[in-house]
Amino acid sequence: MRTARAAAAPSPVLLDALLPSGALFDAAAVVVASLFVAVCAQAEIRLPFSPVPISGQTLGVLYAGILLGSRRGAAAVALYLLEGACGAPVFSGGAAGAVHLLGPSGGYLLGFPVGAYLTGLLAERGWDRRPLLAFAAILLGSLPIFALGLIELARFVPARALLAAGLWPFLPGDLLKAALSAGLLPLGWSLVGRRASR
Repeated sequence: MRTARAAAAPSPVLLDALLPSGALFDAAAVVVASLFVAVCAQAEIRLPFSPVPISGQTLGVLYAGILLGSRRGAAAVALYLLEGACGAPVFSGGAAGAVHLLGPSGGYLLGFPVGAYLTGLLAERGWDRRPLLAFAAILLGSLPIFALGLIELARFVPARALLAAGLWPFLPGDLLKAALSAGLLPLGWSLVGRRASR
């Protein structure tokens, strides 16, 4: 019974291995991660054929999840959405206001906490420690973001243009993020292991 419980228990994520734990630290990590997402969001490319820009938001969102774990990652992204809804210019390209949660990009925004939670959950199961699994974790974390994003975007663009406006242009960036994760996350664990063995 003890072995089954141990197997089901989540593994530490990379942040736990690098820094001390505790309620105060967890709160600080959530706040810092929300600001990291906000900084990533300022990198933006407007597309002439889509109301949804390409931005660095999802990079920040998915890394918040995979570095902080499921609950803290989702909390950080929820805090980010609250900051933007309350008027802080943290959304893509410096946008702000709750109205953005109801616009063409609103579904993507509301999918962010789900994506962060999922990548965090996978990291807690050790998916951030091997290249192929880290690659898959980032791609899987993108799925709920795209799903909710496309559902909301369908209110604003014709069905025949939905994938061209809300999916295809974003896939190369997602593949790049996943490829970076496949190299960087296992490398981070390797460095932690070397430090612990000294």
